[in-house]
Amino acid sequence: MRAARAADVRPLRGLVLRPGMDDEQLRFAGDEDPATLHLAALERGTIVAVASIMREGMPGEPARGDWRVRGMAAAPQVRGRGIGAAMLTRCLQHAREHGGRRVWCNARVAARSLYERAGFEVLGERFEIPGIGDHYLMHLTVGGDPA
Repeated sequence: MRAARAADVRPLRGLVLRPGMDDEQLRFAGDEDPATLHLAALERGTIVAVASIMREGMPGEPARGDWRVRGMAAAPQVRGRGIGAAMLTRCLQHAREHGGRRVWCNARVAARSLYERAGFEVLGERFEIPGIGDHYLMHLTVGGDPA
């Protein structure tokens, strides 16, 4: 696993998370922020898993120190190997290193258990993101109270 550029992670975002969407739809606000971390796992020189974490307030109650995990995706042939868990751990570490206090995500239904194993909790009810699928809003406290 290594740090990557936003442009490096977008192709797998498209294949796994947003099939059929164009490059513009694969760009996230915050992708180019210098504080954002993009991760890529490679197998035989090919990117097989990606994740990004960026500063972004949590919906409904944004607070200083909020970070968002986005675009976590793994190619089907590498799922179940712990790559996603390792990437999530590195994302949480990055948020802590940059003053993060809370990390949140819109977790796909199938990924809920990955986030729960990392300590995330569900907030509210399951909801649909049109054209993408059903999700849960999840969060995890990673730092102390804001000063």
